[in-house]
Amino acid sequence: MRIGVLAVQGAFVEHIAALSKLEVEALPVRLPAELVSLDGLVIPGGETTTISRLMMDYDLARAIRNLAERGVAIMGTCAGMILMAKELSDPKVRPLGIMDITVKRNAFGRQRESFETELTIPALGEKPFPGVFIRAPIIEQANGSVEALARLENGTIVAARQERLLAAAFHPELTGDLRFHKYFTDIVTGSKS
Repeated sequence: MRIGVLAVQGAFVEHIAALSKLEVEALPVRLPAELVSLDGLVIPGGETTTISRLMMDYDLARAIRNLAERGVAIMGTCAGMILMAKELSDPKVRPLGIMDITVKRNAFGRQRESFETELTIPALGEKPFPGVFIRAPIIEQANGSVEALARLENGTIVAARQERLLAAAFHPELTGDLRFHKYFTDIVTGSKS
């Protein structure tokens, strides 16, 4: 299994490390040619506007849309989730439009409003998952075949899946818990989780 991690900006090193601990070949992706022989792709958290601009500059946006159309599994965390969305409540960023969700950027406020909380994610088992939220977005609306995987206590959706697409408002790569990445690798291989 070969999973690429978009490595133009953000927490790509941490995703590569997490996938490597699962004995997955994880490769940094900076150019469209590096997407060709992948089984999956991770779009990490980071600065959404910067990642979006670099994806456009290096023609990665079109190449990633093509991956999604071909059914390649894609996971986006934080900024990655924002970029996967079909719609954003912020017109400053042009999302990829590959997942049928509407996302609000910086939903909790500035950096000082970042927080950690335990999340109930039934797809990962009974044990709570450590949610690390840094200037985090939220899913305002999940449409069509999108399944909400995790919610905050107030009902706000913070993780979702649509077929082979997986999105999280939090940063699983910043925890020692590999279950979210394992869930993604199961999507990549087509295993039942």
